[in-house]
Amino acid sequence: MKILELAPKELPPPDRQVLTDIDWSEAAAMWNGNQLGQLHDWLNERWSRLIRNSPAGMRDPEAEFLQGLAYATLALFFTQNRNQEGALLMIDDATMALARYRPRFLGVHVEPILGALQELRPLLVGLAPDDDCPLYPFVFPKFEYTA
Repeated sequence: MKILELAPKELPPPDRQVLTDIDWSEAAAMWNGNQLGQLHDWLNERWSRLIRNSPAGMRDPEAEFLQGLAYATLALFFTQNRNQEGALLMIDDATMALARYRPRFLGVHVEPILGALQELRPLLVGLAPDDDCPLYPFVFPKFEYTA
């Protein structure tokens, strides 16, 4: 019986270019337009490209930051879509991830995002997992960044 030897698969290098290609005006338009599902996908795509085959992987500071923004985005999305349990989890994860990047990182103003999450969290505690959002109308700060 002959054993086939497979050549090692060539993996593409990590895509650090994604950081210089980020157009925060796109993220701001989605955030400010409450297109949070779309923004989550946008952030996740960039996060995935960044960590791909990276020696630091998910521990890369820029990757951690993008993931924290994705968590914050999901928290706001979940609370508006009757997933208060998921919103609480995402608030906690976002707060832990983003707190180390205060007050600003990669041009993004982190403080307003963390402030919104900290204001929202106590309103969600004690709600049933599928309760309506406790805020109507639901208002959150604009996405701020420095170009």
